[in-house]
Amino acid sequence: QGKLVESGGGLVQLGGSLRLSCAASALTFSRYAMSWYRQAPGKERELVATIPTSGGSSNDADSLKGRYTISRDNAKNTVYLQMNILKPEGTAVYYCKAAGLTASYWGQGTQVTVSS
Repeated sequence: QGKLVESGGGLVQLGGSLRLSCAASALTFSRYAMSWYRQAPGKERELVATIPTSGGSSNDADSLKGRYTISRDNAKNTVYLQMNILKPEGTAVYYCKAAGLTASYWGQGTQVTVSS
C-alpha cells in the first residue's frame, strides 16, 4: 500500500513563495505519474499540475502557468510544487496524488494560507 506525505505548507504573505514536497513510500515511485491538487474552502478539488513518470514536460492548470512549477526527483521518491507570486486564491489544502496503471494513492494534504 503506497503512502504519500506532503509537507511544506503554512502561512505565506501575498506575493510570496512556498515550496511543497510530497514524499512517497511503499511504491515504485518512478512508475507513477504524480500530480498536485488543491481544494479551497467550499470548493471542489482541482488539478494544479501533473508530471509524467520520466519527469518530462508537465501539464499545468492554465491559470497557474508561470507561477506554479511541478518537479520530481525519482532518486528521492519525492515530487515538489514550487509556488510563486501567491494570490489569495492560493489558500487551500494541497494534495499530491500518485497515479499508476493499476492503483492510485493520495496524501493527507497540507494547508497553505495566503495572507494579505
